Amino acid sequence: MTRLIHVLVLALCLFGFSHAARADNCVASMTDVAFGAVSPIAGSDYYANGTVTVTCTWTLGSLGNLLLPTANLCVNLEGGPGGTIPARVMKNGSASMPFNLYRDTTYSAASIWGSTSGGSAQPVTGAIAGVLGLGVQTLTATIYGKIPAASLAGVPISNGTDTVYTADFSGAVTLQYAFGGLLAAGTGCKTGTTVPLSFKATATVKNDCIINTSPLAFAGNNRVLSSAVRTSGTMSVLCTSGSPYQISLNGGSVAGNPGARRMASALTQDTIGYEISNVVDGPVWGDGTGGTTTVTGTGTGAAQTLRLYGRVPAQKTPAPGDYKDTVTATLMF
Repeated sequence: MTRLIHVLVLALCLFGFSHAARADNCVASMTDVAFGAVSPIAGSDYYANGTVTVTCTWTLGSLGNLLLPTANLCVNLEGGPGGTIPARVMKNGSASMPFNLYRDTTYSAASIWGSTSGGSAQPVTGAIAGVLGLGVQTLTATIYGKIPAASLAGVPISNGTDTVYTADFSGAVTLQYAFGGLLAAGTGCKTGTTVPLSFKATATVKNDCIINTSPLAFAGNNRVLSSAVRTSGTMSVLCTSGSPYQISLNGGSVAGNPGARRMASALTQDTIGYEISNVVDGPVWGDGTGGTTTVTGTGTGAAQTLRLYGRVPAQKTPAPGDYKDTVTATLMF
């Protein structure tokens, strides 16, 4: 009888001093945040999402933590390569594109995904509860990425082609977790076990251009064409920084010949010869055929103004009236 009592006491002592219920381990993963194609000249913000997933596995624990074992979690993100937490960047070589990652869709400074290392930007936090001290439980959280339009202005491409920018957060993102339970409160997520994970943020900067122009009007009443009549106008070209471009002008709707353009009267069908160049009395701006030239340049990410100079040479004066032509500008980039 005495021996049996000793055995029971020993068993109770061993049970009473067993370790608190704990996850055997917690692991984490993060999907890449892929913005896809972005245009530096569109004037638009760009958004993308990613998902962080934390999975914890429990085994049988003590009586006190058997019913509700918990893992307290923090997923920390530092500034990443070339940036800081409030000012992260994606890079291509030495070129940078600002962006950031957020814990919610306010996209505010207060919601920037940060870490427990200090500062106002906080980590992604949460807790996972096991069921009866056993099993596998998972927690997911959505991460929100934003590239502001202002951050894109002037971001260059490489070799005149669409260019991928990347932020590789390997070594900059970690899971911290600590265990608790119904009778033993968790220690929070500033201490405990640290697990590394990795992901990338990517965006493809497009080779993109926009062209705008205004009418080239020979104003005033020109009674006779005994001397040259001149006018000028402007063309606006907005291209991604580093994008080479070429602009050609066709022969118009009347003559169809860049070297011999003509305006026509809708009433009499008479015509007037004229020229367009990009410098005063310079070579005719055309498509490169018949002695004409094209205009070339390289985008800066800001609007560039090109001049157009119109000239009606001295010639036989046709019947009075309004004379017009429609010229198409083609931008190649």
